[in-house]
Amino acid sequence: MKNPQKSKNMNEIAIMLGGDLPGTAEAMAVALEKFAAAGVTGLRSGKAVVSAAEDCEPGTPDFLDMAVYGQWAGTPEELLSLCQRIEREAGRPAEHSSREARILDCDIIIFGALTLNTPNLTIPHPRARQRFFVLEPLAALAPEMRFPDGVTAAEALKSLRIQHGAIISGGTVTPETSA
Repeated sequence: MKNPQKSKNMNEIAIMLGGDLPGTAEAMAVALEKFAAAGVTGLRSGKAVVSAAEDCEPGTPDFLDMAVYGQWAGTPEELLSLCQRIEREAGRPAEHSSREARILDCDIIIFGALTLNTPNLTIPHPRARQRFFVLEPLAALAPEMRFPDGVTAAEALKSLRIQHGAIISGGTVTPETSA
């Protein structure tokens, strides 16, 4: 993921976009344009995938999720502010529950090698390595992107699959079966 042309003050970032209301795909496309316009360089996005809602209100529809990769020269707080502005402009209320349906959610997953834990922001995202809907799209887009502890997105996904009883053989993941 290293880009020799980026300046020393650029940080590799991974953001997950998600939503579960009509218009989410369009909101994601607009979000990508806004990230680029605001200074995220080298912007790449993965294929949007559908996943079941986790930790949400009963009856919450499936989510559309997409990993985004780029470089950012600003601070983590400035990136958080940008994410929140993009969410609000897409129609998400400024005050909201993390368990309710939304048209767009922008979560910072990785910010370079930074580890940060403040009342407003935790980096890396505290549940990223426990969620297939984060790791599968991220590993597909940027398999060598590293969490601050040095584990790549691909390694984190492999570990999560093993934790959930999958057998990994020859690069293929299959559910574990009992004899």
